[in-house]
Amino acid sequence: IFRCDNQLSTVPAGVKESHQMTIFRIIAAILHLGNLKIQGERDGEVCSVSSEDEHLSNFCSLLGVEHSQMQHWLCHRK
Repeated sequence: IFRCDNQLSTVPAGVKESHQMTIFRIIAAILHLGNLKIQGERDGEVCSVSSEDEHLSNFCSLLGVEHSQMQHWLCHRK
Protein backbone atom coordinates (compact mmCIF):
# COMPACT_ATOMS: atom_id res chain seq x y z
CA ILE A 1 0.00 0.00 0.00
CA PHE A 2 1.19 3.51 -0.60
CA ARG A 3 1.52 6.71 1.35
CA CYS A 4 1.04 10.13 -0.23
CA ASP A 5 2.59 13.17 1.47
CA ASN A 6 -0.04 15.40 -0.14
CA GLN A 7 -3.00 13.21 0.77
CA LEU A 8 -4.63 15.84 2.96
CA SER A 9 -4.77 18.23 0.02
CA THR A 10 -6.23 15.63 -2.36
CA VAL A 11 -9.26 14.70 -0.24
CA PRO A 12 -11.93 17.14 0.94
CA ALA A 13 -11.44 18.68 4.37
CA GLY A 14 -13.04 16.83 7.24
CA VAL A 15 -12.34 13.33 5.90
CA LYS A 16 -10.55 11.24 8.52
CA GLU A 17 -7.15 9.82 7.61
CA SER A 18 -8.46 6.26 8.00
CA HIS A 19 -11.23 7.04 5.51
CA GLN A 20 -8.70 8.66 3.17
CA MET A 21 -6.66 5.45 3.13
CA THR A 22 -9.81 3.47 2.35
CA ILE A 23 -10.60 5.83 -0.53
CA PHE A 24 -7.04 5.52 -1.88
CA ARG A 25 -7.16 1.72 -1.56
CA ILE A 26 -10.43 1.54 -3.53
CA ILE A 27 -9.10 3.85 -6.25
CA ALA A 28 -5.89 1.81 -6.51
CA ALA A 29 -7.93 -1.41 -6.77
CA ILE A 30 -10.07 0.06 -9.56
CA LEU A 31 -6.93 1.09 -11.46
CA HIS A 32 -5.51 -2.43 -11.13
CA LEU A 33 -8.82 -3.90 -12.28
CA GLY A 34 -8.58 -1.77 -15.42
CA ASN A 35 -5.16 -3.27 -16.18
CA LEU A 36 -6.26 -6.92 -15.96
CA LYS A 37 -5.58 -9.05 -19.02
CA ILE A 38 -8.82 -10.89 -19.74
CA GLN A 39 -8.36 -13.48 -22.48
CA GLY A 40 -11.32 -14.15 -24.76
CA GLU A 41 -11.82 -17.69 -25.99
CA ARG A 42 -14.27 -19.37 -28.40
CA ASP A 43 -15.39 -16.25 -30.25
CA GLY A 44 -15.69 -14.22 -27.07
CA GLU A 45 -18.23 -16.50 -25.36
CA VAL A 46 -15.74 -17.66 -22.74
CA CYS A 47 -12.95 -15.76 -21.02
CA SER A 48 -10.19 -16.35 -18.53
CA VAL A 49 -7.87 -14.38 -16.29
CA SER A 50 -4.40 -15.72 -15.57
CA SER A 51 -3.84 -16.66 -11.94
CA GLU A 52 -0.38 -15.12 -12.38
CA ASP A 53 -1.76 -11.66 -13.31
CA GLU A 54 -0.14 -9.19 -10.89
CA HIS A 55 -3.02 -6.75 -11.25
CA LEU A 56 -5.51 -9.40 -10.12
CA SER A 57 -3.31 -10.15 -7.12
CA ASN A 58 -3.02 -6.46 -6.24
CA PHE A 59 -6.76 -5.90 -6.72
CA CYS A 60 -7.61 -8.81 -4.40
CA SER A 61 -5.06 -7.77 -1.82
CA LEU A 62 -6.27 -4.16 -1.74
CA LEU A 63 -9.91 -5.15 -1.30
CA GLY A 64 -9.37 -8.25 0.81
CA VAL A 65 -11.17 -10.61 -1.56
CA GLU A 66 -10.26 -14.19 -2.36
CA HIS A 67 -8.09 -14.49 -5.47
CA SER A 68 -9.70 -17.63 -6.91
CA GLN A 69 -13.23 -16.33 -6.35
CA MET A 70 -12.50 -13.03 -8.08
CA GLN A 71 -10.81 -14.84 -10.94
CA HIS A 72 -13.97 -16.93 -11.37
CA TRP A 73 -16.53 -14.12 -11.06
CA LEU A 74 -14.74 -11.86 -13.53
CA CYS A 75 -15.51 -14.43 -16.23
CA HIS A 76 -18.83 -15.96 -15.09
CA ARG A 77 -22.21 -14.43 -14.48
CA LYS A 78 -23.46 -17.26 -12.27
